[in-house]
This record gives sequence, structure tokens and C-alpha cells, in this order.
Amino acid sequence: WKDDIKIDQDAVNKYIDGEIAPHAGAHSGGNWGAFDIQKEVIDLCPTRCMKYEGGKLAINHKACAACMCCINVMPRALHIGDDRGCSMLVGAKAPILDGAQMGSLLVPFVKVEEPYDEIEEAVVKIWDWWMEEGKNRERLGELIKRQGFQKLLEVTGIEAQAPDVKEPWTNSYISWKEDEVPSGWERDPREFRKIHRR
Repeated sequence: WKDDIKIDQDAVNKYIDGEIAPHAGAHSGGNWGAFDIQKEVIDLCPTRCMKYEGGKLAINHKACAACMCCINVMPRALHIGDDRGCSMLVGAKAPILDGAQMGSLLVPFVKVEEPYDEIEEAVVKIWDWWMEEGKNRERLGELIKRQGFQKLLEVTGIEAQAPDVKEPWTNSYISWKEDEVPSGWERDPREFRKIHRR
């Protein structure tokens, strides 16, 4: 979803008063003590975007990473927004030696509405690239690994985003071309090789 998390303030206070069990009752078998919204929700938020003051829960939606940790603890008080869609991941595989590997995020959000043109457009471009460039019995994830994620972005026409970077500065998927940098820069391979000898 793209819009703000919906908050039912009455249900939040019912969690605090013990009328509703947190985690949908999954931890109700043990003696965990009373529900503490500060310890169990606010302090565990990875972006620290929540606060509870004056009997009201507030969320800084610009800082929210949509991790759903708070929703998992208080599912009757917090709900995802109405602007919903899907994410498209590509290249997942489960090789015998390496084990299961999750796909890379290609499209963070796309509407899922008939006639599904946006989804079809991306899938057809990926199919065409895979059919032209893929080796015999090569899976899409292996083609992406061999030719690079940047090549996939070029083929699909999707612009690079922050989630596409695996490790900033050391091992990024994206490397810019000279004409793509607005301020421009000039590369001299000989000068680079002087500094970085093999």
C-alpha cells in the first residue's frame, strides 16, 4: 500500500487496557504481564516513527518504512491503507548448493487492476530479453547475475531507485554512464589504472 496506516484509537486503548490480546492472541499462553505499547510497539519500530501521548497513537508516515511490525502486534487497531497494489520481484531461485535466494525488487509498487497493462508491459520486456540473451537452461536470476541488474533496468525502462542498491559504494548494482549525470564528468581510463593497479 502507498498511503498512510489507518489507526483506530479506541482499539489502541483497548490493547493497552488488556481488552484485546496483542499479536492476535498468539502469545496468550504464557505469563508475559500487561501489554506495554512503548516496549512492544514504539521501541521496536525500526524507523522510530511512532509515539503515544495523551491517549493517542501517532505515526510519522513520511518516516514509516511499512515494515508492518506494529500491525502484527495490534492488527485490530492498525490497518494498511486503501491505495493498494503489488511489488514485482525477479530472479528468485533455489540452487542446490547456495540454497533459496529471494528475488530482487524491480517494481516497488504497481496497481493491480484490470486490464493489468503495467504488469504485462514489464513481464513482456523481461521475457523478450530472457529469450534473446539467456543461455540454454539458464534461469532469469542467473541471467541477471551474469549481465547485471542495471542491464535489466535498461531493458525494462524502469529507473533505478534506492532499493536497487545492494551495498552503497562497495557493491552497487547501478553504475552511471557519463551522459546520465546532469553535472557530467570525464573518465580517463589511464589515470584510473595508475591509481588502481592490478
